[in-house]
Amino acid sequence: MKRFLALLATCATILGLTALFGPQAVAATGCKVDYTVTSQWEGGYQAGVKVTNLGEPVSGWTLAITMPDAGQKLVQGWNATWSQSGSTVTAVGIDWNRALATGAAADVGLVGSFTGANPKPTAFTLNGVACTGSVDETPSPEPVDGTPVDINGQVHVCGVHLCNQYDRPVQLRGMSTHGIQWFSQCYNDASVDALAKDWKADLLRVAMYVQEDGYETDPAGFTSRVNSIVDMAEARGMYALIDFHTLTPGDPNFNLDRAKTFFASVAARNADKKNVIYEIANEPNGVSWTAIKSYAEQVIPVIRAADPDAVVIVGTRGWSSLGVSDGSNESEIVNNPVNAANIMYAFHFYAASHKDAYRATVSRAASQLPLFVTEFGTVSATGGGALDRASTTTWLDLLDQLKIGYANWTYSDAPESSAAFQPGTCDGSDYSSSGVLTESGTLLKSRISTPDNFPTS
Repeated sequence: MKRFLALLATCATILGLTALFGPQAVAATGCKVDYTVTSQWEGGYQAGVKVTNLGEPVSGWTLAITMPDAGQKLVQGWNATWSQSGSTVTAVGIDWNRALATGAAADVGLVGSFTGANPKPTAFTLNGVACTGSVDETPSPEPVDGTPVDINGQVHVCGVHLCNQYDRPVQLRGMSTHGIQWFSQCYNDASVDALAKDWKADLLRVAMYVQEDGYETDPAGFTSRVNSIVDMAEARGMYALIDFHTLTPGDPNFNLDRAKTFFASVAARNADKKNVIYEIANEPNGVSWTAIKSYAEQVIPVIRAADPDAVVIVGTRGWSSLGVSDGSNESEIVNNPVNAANIMYAFHFYAASHKDAYRATVSRAASQLPLFVTEFGTVSATGGGALDRASTTTWLDLLDQLKIGYANWTYSDAPESSAAFQPGTCDGSDYSSSGVLTESGTLLKSRISTPDNFPTS
């Protein structure tokens, strides 16, 4: 993402928008704001704000921004409930960010429009109290040279986080292949180079379908292809997430014997690598958590026998929605977790279809379960339809805040709006320029390519 840091001091004048939080009914020095212009165009803009509460804890907040005239309009917003009355724009905290402890930060953002001159808003209040405070700056960690694997080494689960070799929480961000039986041509030296160097991705998820002309048709051939992509990721310092992509039928136990055979092979072959993570069941559906847990507790020992240190990710009920899509929630996993160590639980979402109820579940679950978003889309759950920029941005802001890793569907030129590339891109050698990226690809590249700043101490 192209950062407009040099414009920070003048962006309120240029774009006519800033947002300030403050503590509830305390002194006006109770908050600090980091404002970033993410994009702008004639008559419009998009902006994001990180706000740190320096005052007393608040259990709910309402932010009011007074614009100098009614010509400045709110178009849409995220991470809050937004509205406008005359020249006053209002944002109200929602379930998962309503409470702000002292020292806690929250992110909001919106798209706005303006006509004519676009001067600075005239007032900002939180719960009726003006917020004009500041805080001593804590320098951001300097980027550490090296690839993601060079810096982080063998990752492991510590508490509810994925942690690196320094026992510090890290967030890995990257892309997922499409089915390698259909789009194998998209995964070559040029495309993986681009993902590592231009996109600056931390990981590549390798989606190996089991059915649908996948693994079951040629176990040896698909195992070899997965291993070759793992090697390509390793050579470029990226993590490889090996996805046993079960979808239909939805009960992973249908493929239990295949899973044992496959994971015994890839775990033995890749046991000495530091970059491999195993995802043992993509999207269980139409099946109970008890059945999924039983499957996991039979497959994980097979991996551990060959590769005792690697992280294993377990799919969850309702297409890996933590059960939400089946009318359940994370409590069934919290109350009956998989009996294994160094594991995480998968969560999937598609931004146009899965919104506040799903985000609230992830926000709750993240305090009790180690989560990894092994697949998500910017569009509807069908993989098609229009990109939902606001919902996608809200999701990614939440995952960043919670340090939950993710892989976007898909790093491919599939003829669907979830694909990162325009159709035909994989017949060439350009995987980064604006000419080959879809709207979804442009958004994801801008997010993934921002610095990781992995902690090393």
